[in-house]
Amino acid sequence: MKFHDYNTSGKAPTPGTAKPFEPFTAWARNCWPLPILLLATLVRLYGSTASAIWCDEGSSLLMSQYSPSLIWIHSAHDVHPPLYFLLLHAWIGAFGDGLFSIRFLSVLPGIGTVALGMWLVYQVATRHAAIVAGVLLALLPIAVRYSQEVRMYSLMGLWLLGATLALVYWVRKPERHRYLVIYVLLMAASFYTHYFTGLCALSHWAYLWGVRGDEQRLVTRPAWWVANGFIFILYAPWIPGLIDLLRHLDQLRAGGDIGWIEPIIMASLPSTIWQYLTLADARDLGWLLYLALPLALALVTGVVCLRDRSAHKFHVLLAIYTFLPLIVVFLVSWKVPLLVERYLMFSALGVPMILAIAIDQLRHHFRYAAVAMLVMVLTVELIGLHNDYQTDDEQFDKLVNYVNANYQANDRIVVSDLFWYFSYVYYNKTGSVPLLYTPPRADGLSGRPGDYGFGTLVNNDADKVYLDSLEKLSLGQTRVWLVSNSAPPDDFASIPSNWNKVSTLKVGDTQVRLYTSRGK
Repeated sequence: MKFHDYNTSGKAPTPGTAKPFEPFTAWARNCWPLPILLLATLVRLYGSTASAIWCDEGSSLLMSQYSPSLIWIHSAHDVHPPLYFLLLHAWIGAFGDGLFSIRFLSVLPGIGTVALGMWLVYQVATRHAAIVAGVLLALLPIAVRYSQEVRMYSLMGLWLLGATLALVYWVRKPERHRYLVIYVLLMAASFYTHYFTGLCALSHWAYLWGVRGDEQRLVTRPAWWVANGFIFILYAPWIPGLIDLLRHLDQLRAGGDIGWIEPIIMASLPSTIWQYLTLADARDLGWLLYLALPLALALVTGVVCLRDRSAHKFHVLLAIYTFLPLIVVFLVSWKVPLLVERYLMFSALGVPMILAIAIDQLRHHFRYAAVAMLVMVLTVELIGLHNDYQTDDEQFDKLVNYVNANYQANDRIVVSDLFWYFSYVYYNKTGSVPLLYTPPRADGLSGRPGDYGFGTLVNNDADKVYLDSLEKLSLGQTRVWLVSNSAPPDDFASIPSNWNKVSTLKVGDTQVRLYTSRGK
């Protein structure tokens, strides 16, 4: 990828006048994105294998083990569409399921978003702004974190930043329909990656409503409507599954697949901004400092938009892309909690771009103030990266590896909760299928997961996986490993009386206990 600077005179350099460092200067002028992309790569690779696979990542891996046709079916019962799982399936087939490999699939689009972010800012501002945006995007903590996770958020950011860039090109030249073709493909891919893509689409429609081209609102152009019609057509095969999923929201809520999101409060909005930049909600700070960063960002965004004198108002587009999804989710969450920062990672990518444009504008009149602002933003991001790179030495894989090392033939392994089950399956090397403990609920109903949400990944093997009572393992069984939370209350509240505890290993907030049983 090259970002060219052209000689405004259009004349070739006079022979013999080249300066000694001219070749290097020319290279730097054309290839300046490369060191920034190298920085983005190093930041995302560092620590990418430091943390153990957790529940959501484990569910991605379990989903990817199915054939493509079954991935389509099971993801229709899950809370996310199928494209990422299909790509993960193909990736594992080609490169294996090692921890570095599976997380590298998220590192790649994470690097790609930095490239696209620089390209986008270069189109709507200056090369200097694009350089600053590239550095800030490379170090953006929320983008780094979800470029190191076996989930779809990094990929979603790539699709939507690319679609926004294609929209910029089309707005400039509405007669060039090829830009809309690219837009259609990227938006359709994103809709198949995450449902929150609709919020980005809303941002694009809101922007176009206020932009005119040739004295006509671009939102009224037939080409725009045709393009969105094609997005709908491409997405149509998935709509029946989506409708079916919506009809079973009660099952998703009962299984904890959507009911886990906490209700919001007024502080949730500024906390999300802090999460973008530091990966911490910052509520332990004094209220002046706590509100200072979000208010400063709002002020900077307002100034950037007001100073945008261009016909197409692309700085306004960036502001809408960044903040409209957050505001909509915040408002909806008063009724149905949906505010999760990783779901909005795609829009968080706009924050460094807006700040970069502001710093570039400031340097023309107040150079030292611009430098101070850049240093402050970088300091905040480095704090966030420090938070991201901090990992607990007591990782879940240590617990599973302990079982792997001490497992004996015919041992049984029982995991108390789906939250740990998916991770356990990934690290399990014993050859024995772990059992999932599913005791009846207090109201007497079955404690087994439903067919929607995480349950879709294990229900097909219900007879092999589910264990409703530990008593069923009491006879003819020599050793049983119980994996559960280490904090009370005990997930295995009733241990059979003829079981003897041999050992206990606590790792972080989990524990594994080994029991032997005597025949009655």
